[in-house]
Amino acid sequence: MQDAKQAIFDYCKKRGALAVGIASLEACERIAPAGHRPSDLFPRVKSVISLGVGGQTQGTWQMPAKAMAYSGSTETRAYGVAYGLAFHIEQQFGAPSVYVPPDLDPEGGPRVPLQSLKLHAELAGIGARSLAGDILLHPEYGFMYYASVFTELELEPDAPMAENPCPAPSCVSMYRQIGRTPCMKFCPAQCLSGEIDAQGKQKLMRYDMAACAELTQEYEAVPKILAEAVKDEVRSQGAEGLLDPDRKMLWYKVSAGSGAWFAQCFECMRVCPIATKAPQADPVLRSKD
Repeated sequence: MQDAKQAIFDYCKKRGALAVGIASLEACERIAPAGHRPSDLFPRVKSVISLGVGGQTQGTWQMPAKAMAYSGSTETRAYGVAYGLAFHIEQQFGAPSVYVPPDLDPEGGPRVPLQSLKLHAELAGIGARSLAGDILLHPEYGFMYYASVFTELELEPDAPMAENPCPAPSCVSMYRQIGRTPCMKFCPAQCLSGEIDAQGKQKLMRYDMAACAELTQEYEAVPKILAEAVKDEVRSQGAEGLLDPDRKMLWYKVSAGSGAWFAQCFECMRVCPIATKAPQADPVLRSKD
């Protein structure tokens, strides 16, 4: 089992993953809601593998928010590594495996994922929840994108992080002075708030998802727009709705393959010292090791 686990870690890291871990299946099954547990997607699952890849270059953090979603995201690399890993496990160990789709549940609406990749990563010990809307952070690699694989191969689970890197010392200092951390202060939607205790640890995190979505995820209206157009009995009116000038940019982004069903903001991560200044957050510095 240990040899197989090491071989899986080696495979992932050779293909660009920075961190790999095995989440406790028991914990995933207990915490995830019914319908979104690993066994709901893959009934004979024995292990949950989570991996993370590095995010932006240092230069990307200087770009305006509207451009960062195009230039800074490396999430597709995470998905590619995970997809290949599922085939690798089946080939090398003969255990049925599946790449976990990072997509929304078509029966659950535009905010409900099939699986929580964030939960997998947290339980696998490769990320910890931050004050910035529960975005996961790693003490060495900062901000990462995550992907998961379910397999019938039984692997020993790893433990969650013993210490959460958030808040950073500078964030604690700022909180002591003004009652807010950088992510709270510079959030354009003011959707973040929370408390830090006397030991400099997270005491409470509040995230107003609706306020965040109003600014950053306005494109989730697409399903509603299409439904309205289809239901319109007058074809010309339905077409007019789709071709409304205010919606032209949306269709352009989707047709260009930008993944712009959703927008992104990044302002909380832009000012996060862990996301931008963790020891191995800079891909150039990583390449010198």
